[in-house]
Amino acid sequence: MPELGISLERVKRLAGLEMNLVLFANILPREIFEGGRVVSPGTMIHDLSGEVLFHRLPIVKGRATVGYVDIAANSAFAFPLIGASQSIAWDEEALLKQAVSAARKRISRFRYEQARFVAYSYPKIAVQFLTKGEEVVMLETFTWSPVPAERLREREEAPTNFERWSLVKETPPSRHDENAKTYKKHVTRWDDVCPPTTRPRKFTPEILKPADFAVIVEPRVRLDQRELHYSGEDATHHPCFELHGQLTSVWCVAASVQMVLDFYRFNYTQERIAADLGLGTLANPNGLPYSRDGDVVTVLQNLTSVALTASMNTSPTWTEFVAEIKADRPLISFIPGHSRAVAGYTSTRLFTWYLFRGLLVYDPWPPTTGVITQWENFDNMTYRRTFTAHVTLV
Repeated sequence: MPELGISLERVKRLAGLEMNLVLFANILPREIFEGGRVVSPGTMIHDLSGEVLFHRLPIVKGRATVGYVDIAANSAFAFPLIGASQSIAWDEEALLKQAVSAARKRISRFRYEQARFVAYSYPKIAVQFLTKGEEVVMLETFTWSPVPAERLREREEAPTNFERWSLVKETPPSRHDENAKTYKKHVTRWDDVCPPTTRPRKFTPEILKPADFAVIVEPRVRLDQRELHYSGEDATHHPCFELHGQLTSVWCVAASVQMVLDFYRFNYTQERIAADLGLGTLANPNGLPYSRDGDVVTVLQNLTSVALTASMNTSPTWTEFVAEIKADRPLISFIPGHSRAVAGYTSTRLFTWYLFRGLLVYDPWPPTTGVITQWENFDNMTYRRTFTAHVTLV
């Protein structure tokens, strides 16, 4: 079965161990997360198939929620840590209230028996209302737009920008089997390092204290990490990249292009970029069809009068992400059904068995705000396309 069957207590423990480790290695900012707590197993995020896909656990510091961490619960992923974010709060109760309010405005005499959070187009999330096991309505979180019914896609056709599709079903059975073995091996190694029943008194996994984590073991850290700068002179300025939320549910490509153009100081509005990509208007928007992925290259070059030379890669690799960021060039990354910008990477080896490869993702979803994921686990994600751009030298 795709679900990995881990207990809620183990979910909390895994979240704490993974977060303590990445904080110890300075992969995440200690000033934000240190002293925080994993106080609950968080929100179950389901797949469209109904299976639990992952848990989103808020990190609480004092009375404030400072971010969240996503922990896998399904063999659609190979490693427990999916990613963490500090730029948006996750409040399950508040979101459910907003979803109910939005549903009542759309449906007269709205009734439901069950509500659950669903990754309708991973990593995008919606609230699904059901009665007797049947869907009443599914509303995208934050925009509260109804998620369209599933459409029949051609074989090998990628989902579009605002479309429901199942990550569990899209993952081949052989990949599920391989991921489950990798995941269980990873969890077993954690149990060897920090047995659940014999924890050192000074270390509680659910409390984020890197100094206490060192009591477990002082790992030899090998860190290769970089965030985007304007040049190789890192000491002269801070990392330089700006997040733009997509203005509609289907304009993630336009927002991603806007972020890259802004980095190079070509300041176009998202509406103008969307028009050049053929994505309609704010009043009547549409997404970029799979067959027109290459339009991103054309628009990046046309809007800069070919000051930028752009290219599309249909087989993205870790090596490409690293090379582009080291050259201080942001990338646009297409995953199934979505587009984001990438502005940093980290490759960290801890212990003899823990290798974390993460990307600093500037995600334009949710609409109008976006979210920065620091860091997205590269080995847990499918990358469909990358788009690179560099200044044309004469």
